[in-house]
Amino acid sequence: MFVLYQKLQQKFISLVKNELNTFKKLLSSDYPACSEGEVEDDQREGVLKITLHILRNMKQTDLANTLESQLAPACQQKLKSKLREKYQIINEGISGHGNSALLNEIYTELYITEGGGGDINQEHEVKQIEAASRKRPTEERPIKCNNIFKPLPDQNRPIRTVLTKGVAGIGKTVSVQKFILDWTVGEVNQDVLFIFPLPFRELNLMKETKLSLVNLLQRFFPETQDLKPRHYKSYKTLFIFDGLDECRLPLDFQNNENLVDMEEQTSVDVLLTNLIKGNLLPSALLWITSRPAAVSKIPPECVDQVTEVRGFNDPQKEEYFKRRINEKDLANKVFSHIRSSRSLYIMCHIPVFCWITATVLERMLSEAESGEIPKTLTQMFTRFLIFQIKHKSQKYSGKSDSDPQQTRESILALGKLAFQQLEKGNLIFYEEELRESGIDITEVSVYSGVCTQIFRQERELLNLGKVFSFVHLSIQEFLAALYAFLCFNTKDGKVQASKQQTTELSELFCRTSINDFLSSAVDKALQSESGHLDLFLRFLLGLSLESNQTLLRFILTQKEMISHSSEETVKYIKEKIEENSSPEKSINLFHCLNELNDHSLVQEVQKYLSGGGDRRLQEASLSPAQWSALVFVLVNSEEELEEFNLSKYDPSEECLLRLLPVVKISRRALLASCNLGVKTCESLESVLKLENSSLIELDLSNNNLQDSGVELLSAGLKSSHCKLQTLRLALCNLQLKMCETLASVLKLENSSLKELDLSNNDLQDSGVELLSAGLESLDCKLQILRLSGCMITEKGCSSLASALNSNPPT
Repeated sequence: MFVLYQKLQQKFISLVKNELNTFKKLLSSDYPACSEGEVEDDQREGVLKITLHILRNMKQTDLANTLESQLAPACQQKLKSKLREKYQIINEGISGHGNSALLNEIYTELYITEGGGGDINQEHEVKQIEAASRKRPTEERPIKCNNIFKPLPDQNRPIRTVLTKGVAGIGKTVSVQKFILDWTVGEVNQDVLFIFPLPFRELNLMKETKLSLVNLLQRFFPETQDLKPRHYKSYKTLFIFDGLDECRLPLDFQNNENLVDMEEQTSVDVLLTNLIKGNLLPSALLWITSRPAAVSKIPPECVDQVTEVRGFNDPQKEEYFKRRINEKDLANKVFSHIRSSRSLYIMCHIPVFCWITATVLERMLSEAESGEIPKTLTQMFTRFLIFQIKHKSQKYSGKSDSDPQQTRESILALGKLAFQQLEKGNLIFYEEELRESGIDITEVSVYSGVCTQIFRQERELLNLGKVFSFVHLSIQEFLAALYAFLCFNTKDGKVQASKQQTTELSELFCRTSINDFLSSAVDKALQSESGHLDLFLRFLLGLSLESNQTLLRFILTQKEMISHSSEETVKYIKEKIEENSSPEKSINLFHCLNELNDHSLVQEVQKYLSGGGDRRLQEASLSPAQWSALVFVLVNSEEELEEFNLSKYDPSEECLLRLLPVVKISRRALLASCNLGVKTCESLESVLKLENSSLIELDLSNNNLQDSGVELLSAGLKSSHCKLQTLRLALCNLQLKMCETLASVLKLENSSLKELDLSNNDLQDSGVELLSAGLESLDCKLQILRLSGCMITEKGCSSLASALNSNPPT
């Protein structure tokens, strides 16, 4: 046995020496890369794996990457070359038509942050954008796109699967494109040998196909024909699944069978669920992108890191327009106009909306086109539609004017598609769905800015069909509103989304007058808990104005244009603001009034704010509608709200509930001595749970909250989204039970509390003993604790001393 061991040792040492000598030669600059035949030697791969592991432990990462790249199969360079060719070009808003540019020339760094959990945000995406636009960079940890697989400072585990969420058009796909491009040119992530981008919109086309993972990759990437299963296991591989929200596969994680064999044939759905669960290729990295509403399709236990694309922050917005518009003075002019309209400026958080805005304003402000400069969303999108139709006419017929009837029919067909798919929640559609809307597949491709046609260029996928989408969800909502308006206006009988059933939106067309029609649309939007009809409503109301209809004269004839006063609709919206108990829903109604050019309520409140300040507000007897107007003014102010002081307005629970949206965007909420009770705590609990809440300091001193109130508040304090660092509860009629509740909060790993004031409450020694259990926890981050006037004796002090000795504050 000993002799056998010696022979084995000698052969092993000889093998390792020979291979290390080869590796040494490979790393010298004048030595040619080895052939693919050499790579397939199983012995070499084993030694290589050990060598790479040792080099990386020695922090020689670049050397390890170079060696691994030299020994990679030849198809790796072919794949890199193909991906580089594909991803170095960007077509803003469209695919296959329009202005192409090199991605690196116009790319503006996006703001990406740690995204918390994979929670579902049911709010309409425009509301999420408005919330995100008010976030301060200091509140979140930014993450460079190319570093998403690198653990954050407090993460001790490797990251296999990253889920990146973000609203439609925020830049998720462009981030993927930039990541891949940087990898192909050798700038970053060179420890990854293969990247396989597999968009869900293309995987949908293979829903009924049976194949193995190896077959799937060969079908998408013919360059990988020579790769064997052992290559995928030996080399670091990254799969990118872009557009989870577009996935029409069941993704049945619970019932799909387990699969570990890369060559076993099954459905694409089974392949994906097993890849994501880690049964197939557990060593591979996965990057999944999604709109927020779809993140729950992936089980949380399958995700190691959640990031969020926030779009452009304020400096990045300005940088985009300077890169996008070559003429400096014109770029400044465009950006100044955007800054003058709060609603436009907020929407420019989305890169796609920046492109839409630049497309319109660059022409209008350079005097290439005349007319009123857009200040509302409806005006902007109407101008954008006009530009696209003119562009289509010039491109395909050489004329500046198109056939009005043909244009009308095309817009109606696209609008019908937008209308029907908006109700279904679909952002992408296939040929069958286009035909159902009366769209000629061969004609639709010329609408190079209104409807996007995305083709896969590989031979294998061309026979599977084509994928279509609007440039952005807001374009779909605009065209859906335009379709609804035109159909009501012309009493078009083809409006029903389905002949068999009356749908949510199609019920609007039962109305006989334009005022009833618009009022019903307001009601529909208010009934939606998620607010998914908010933007549709804004556009519909804006299109009812004669000024916007005049712009659309290429679709509407003079007889078809509705000449009606918006006074009745404005009056109806103000009544809804007056009676509506939800401040959030009222905010959208004020946006609707803006679209109708009515600013009267806002102007009334601004008189109070500018004329006599706080004292005038305290003395004023504001109506519910005026309170809502105050919320709208404060929430949409360009000034960041560092501090919200309730006593400046009206120190009452009723006033706080009305101004709750203002509390959500404030860093400090001063609510001391404001006659607040248990109901307040229930409302504040919901604020603390919000992912987009900015609150880090909350002062509730001298209010009758009682233990039951703090019990409610603690549910918010325990939320993973809660960022509160300072909580003041002095003189709040608190007793023993509250101490146990707060102790459970202090024990939480995610708790951010650093300062807690419980002065002048009847806690006594028994309460302090309960509180000490939380102070002893290693996760407790409390640095300041105030307990004066809490009836504590030497016994209580002893409990505190013991807790502090076991876990002294840092």
